[in-house]
Amino acid sequence: MPRTYKSVDKAEQILKGALPQFLQNGYARTSMDRIASSAGVSKQTLYSHFSDKDGLFQALIEHMATRKFQLVWSKPLEGEPEEVLRGLAERILSEVNETDHVAFFRLIVAESRERPDLGELLLKNIAKPAMKILTEYFQAHPELNFKDPEAIARIFVGSLIHFILTQEIFGGKKFMPIESDRIVDSLIDLVLIRK
Repeated sequence: MPRTYKSVDKAEQILKGALPQFLQNGYARTSMDRIASSAGVSKQTLYSHFSDKDGLFQALIEHMATRKFQLVWSKPLEGEPEEVLRGLAERILSEVNETDHVAFFRLIVAESRERPDLGELLLKNIAKPAMKILTEYFQAHPELNFKDPEAIARIFVGSLIHFILTQEIFGGKKFMPIESDRIVDSLIDLVLIRK
C-alpha cells in the first residue's frame, strides 16, 4: 500500500528531528525516545514509520545522500568542459561543505568501523552514481582525449572532497589554509591540461 502524503510528511518530520540528535549524541547515545521528542511525535508514530534505530539511521543516510545528490548532480552537465567543471566544483564545495552534511559525514566515518555497511550505503547513493554521470560527460567529449575518463572523474571529485575533509574536519583552515578558488582553478588546469 503506498504511503499517503501525510505519512511521507511525518517520516520527513521524524528524519528532521533525528538528524540533530545523531549529530549531537552520536549513534550509540541517541535513543528513540530522544528522537521522538525532538521530532515532536509519539513513540508509537516513530515506530510506525521506522521499526528501530538502525532502520531510522539508514533511512537518514539515504535521505541526506539523496538530497545532496540532487542538489549537486541534478543540473545536467552540458556545455564547454571548463564551464561545466567549474560549476560542478562550486556546487560540490557549496553543498557538500554545508555544516550539517560535514558533521553527518564525520558521524558516518566514526560509526563505519562497527558498521561498514553505512559507508557502503553512502557510496552507493552518492559516489557511484556521481562518478557515472561525470564519466559519461567525459566520454561524450572525446576532444578531452582522456585515456581513462572514470579515473579522471574520481580524481576531480576526490580532490574536492579531500579539500573539504582537510579544511573542515581535520583543521586545515587553521594549519594549512587555502582558498577554494585556488583549488578549483588549479584542478581545472590539471584536468584540462592547460599551461
